[in-house]
Amino acid sequence: MPQAPHSYFLFRHHSPGYIKGCAVHELNCGSPNFDNDSSEQPPSSTDTMPVESFPGGIGRREAAPTALTPTESSVMTEKPNALPIQIIGQNLERDDAEDKDEDLTIIPSGANTPSIKIFEDDAEYPEGGSKAWLVVLGSFCTLCATFGFANAWGAWQSLYEVERLQGTPPSTIAWIGSTQYALIFLPGLLTGPLFDMGHLKITQLFWSAILVASCFLIAECRTYWQYLLVQGFMVGISCGCLFGPSIAVLTHWFKRRRAFAFGVAAVGTSVGGTIFPILARVLERKIGFAWSLRVLGFILLVLQGISCLTMQRRLPPSPRTGGLFNLDAFSNPAYSFYVASSFLLFVGVYAVLTYIDIAAVSHGMNPDFSFYLVAITNAGSGLGRFSSGIVGDRVGATNTIIPNLLLVAVTTYAWPFATSTASTIVIAVLNGYGSGSIMALLFAPVSHMGSHSDVGRRTGMQQSILAIGALAGPPTCGAIYSAAQSYVPLGAFAGTMVVLGAALMWTAKRAATGHWVHAKF
Repeated sequence: MPQAPHSYFLFRHHSPGYIKGCAVHELNCGSPNFDNDSSEQPPSSTDTMPVESFPGGIGRREAAPTALTPTESSVMTEKPNALPIQIIGQNLERDDAEDKDEDLTIIPSGANTPSIKIFEDDAEYPEGGSKAWLVVLGSFCTLCATFGFANAWGAWQSLYEVERLQGTPPSTIAWIGSTQYALIFLPGLLTGPLFDMGHLKITQLFWSAILVASCFLIAECRTYWQYLLVQGFMVGISCGCLFGPSIAVLTHWFKRRRAFAFGVAAVGTSVGGTIFPILARVLERKIGFAWSLRVLGFILLVLQGISCLTMQRRLPPSPRTGGLFNLDAFSNPAYSFYVASSFLLFVGVYAVLTYIDIAAVSHGMNPDFSFYLVAITNAGSGLGRFSSGIVGDRVGATNTIIPNLLLVAVTTYAWPFATSTASTIVIAVLNGYGSGSIMALLFAPVSHMGSHSDVGRRTGMQQSILAIGALAGPPTCGAIYSAAQSYVPLGAFAGTMVVLGAALMWTAKRAATGHWVHAKF
């Protein structure tokens, strides 16, 4: 039987409503040699997909769909002088109504390539069910205990400036909060690859214990450096090692409804950011600073206990090669622009949340009410996180994030001019809504910018780079205020950083889809 020259191959798995694929398939472009391998038998004459000769060799003619079983596939050869190809499927599960050719990237593989490979993500996702929603519950609890606790920093900033660390410059105190923020994301460089390799439970248990212990240790702090070490570094690192995997694990259970799952889980951040500053203030007045921290520590213990019991992986571990960084990921322009966007927006996105309490006091607001502004901002964030999950599934994650970036920028520009209680509350709610919508979906697009087996490492690199922005942002804003003794230049700087982040994210969408507007991404 003649050997087939270079050909194009089309593989389809016949399953109603979706295009399905396997992880890796490889076929020899030549014809099977039935004479040399006794284990191979030529197809019988009753085969529903008869073998026929074509100019380029042999192949199977696609039979009528009614004659195929769900596990049969067709191979069709044509164009005998063409190069073999690689078909790399990034997102092959879709409704028939949305079936488009652009989801298949066709790359010539060279004249001497003897085979073709198809790299496709696992297309079977539960999209719900008790196990999947228990994972969402666990992620919700972890985000409440980690990011929610960190988002309460505005209340701690005010408390430390007024009572615990009197005389310390605001920009110096801000280093505690910015270190905490940065270390929530920085460990992603390590936890991402560890998650890809299958390590979830052991990291949960270990870092949950460190987080709870850190909260108890804050109660014993007396000096600035003690607060920086415990609340900045210990809390930040433990939150970071818990936060990243709690987001990545959702991608094992959801694909079509991924944005919604992210949004539901992200509400935990707002719940924590709302209740923790209120509890800290109320308990501090009633039982003192030390015991208020101990009570918060027990709350963190309960939340992380639920998380450890409910969060679990679904997909098998993937072998890790290439170290912590996958620099090839940056050869994708969309990913590069998106990571740069994340860095810039984090320089300014939390300026209002960090300084809204102390700024309101400087404008004459009663301190007994001003500390609620952090909780109000986080409550608005909860609305944004939940609604963005619903909207994101319909119009795309970046299409949801970009308008909310502009909302955050506008409210950041306007915030220094809000001197009344009513106007400050409006700014708090709108800014919280916008920032919550951003954070709910910020990591979702990265899962579509490469192979699913590498999603943990790509997300980890993004988190580690944006952590630099989170580290630099609040102290820079504090230094600007100290130099100008005004919140106007602070708001102008932070708002501009968010606008630049929005511009780069829009560019990332253009690089990924080829469209500035009319594309779901």
